[in-house]
Amino acid sequence: MQKQASVPDTLQQAVLQPSASMPEGTATIRGWDFNDGVDLTGIMNSMLRTGCQASALGQACNEVNRMLSWRLDQEEGNCAPSEAQEGGLQPQDVRCKIFLGYTSNLVSAGVREHIRYLVQHHMVDVLCTSAGGIEEDFIKCMAPTYAGDFNLKGQDLRAQGLNRVGNMLVPNSNYCAFEDWIMPILDTMLLEQQQGTHWTPSKMVHRLGKEINHPDSIYYWAYKNAVPVYCPALTDGSLGDMLYFHTFKNPGLILDIVADIRAMNDEAMKAPPRKTGVIILGGGKASQTSLVTVISMSVCDYEMLLVPSLYAVMQFYNIVDTVKISQHEPVASCDASTNNYC
Repeated sequence: MQKQASVPDTLQQAVLQPSASMPEGTATIRGWDFNDGVDLTGIMNSMLRTGCQASALGQACNEVNRMLSWRLDQEEGNCAPSEAQEGGLQPQDVRCKIFLGYTSNLVSAGVREHIRYLVQHHMVDVLCTSAGGIEEDFIKCMAPTYAGDFNLKGQDLRAQGLNRVGNMLVPNSNYCAFEDWIMPILDTMLLEQQQGTHWTPSKMVHRLGKEINHPDSIYYWAYKNAVPVYCPALTDGSLGDMLYFHTFKNPGLILDIVADIRAMNDEAMKAPPRKTGVIILGGGKASQTSLVTVISMSVCDYEMLLVPSLYAVMQFYNIVDTVKISQHEPVASCDASTNNYC
């Protein structure tokens, strides 16, 4: 009888290594079963168990839900912060203070309506964006942005008086309407400055939100709900062009950016004992400003970062490492176990 050959030890170790037991409670991979219907809440809850980037999205959703569900009365020995006391709020009504930073292309796109919903329904407390994220919102109240194509040639579009933002098209006439609307407001702001008003970029956005008086506008609802909007580079766009043109027609208007730096940092410094959360959509100036403001104040409890590239993630870690080095210790409230990125 022929002797049965045994599997070589090297092969046994490489291929047939016995599996370790998975820790109790480890999630199994299983996607949403559409036989159970089209249920948005169920689909989003299933992301954690779907795998790949879907699991990262599920972690991000959980982090945002933690921000939304926190209340001051959950903390031991809590006491309402002064801003809550002034508003007559009880600890169970004091929410996490949420900072939302986003790029201008999201406002050019249909994400604008999602951001407007958050501001309209008191779901975020502080906004930070770029100049395009301000002006595109107002321009859309005057004329639409159109669907185009990434491959359209700029030279051809220029000859037609069209501007391409990714795969979206903005006619020159939209910017002309914006100029006609904003110039009289700038004239009024200059007059009020001469009477003692001290203008900052955030105060200007607040005023424009009042003047637009349009329910589709993010900044109309920011004005209505007293949500501050910070723009660290307000002149970097069509708004900057309007301010420049205004210096020829009626010079003298001043915007104090240093006062806004102080105001935004104070948003974070004066938040405790409220917890703070930061949601970052995209990279760039607005995102970095939001992160530096909250993290450098050592008061960041929850973070959700949604970025288009690994480079943007590396920027985030560079910011965190810089803050740690400058403080000679880990950032107080930023527990790595609670940070979810996708």
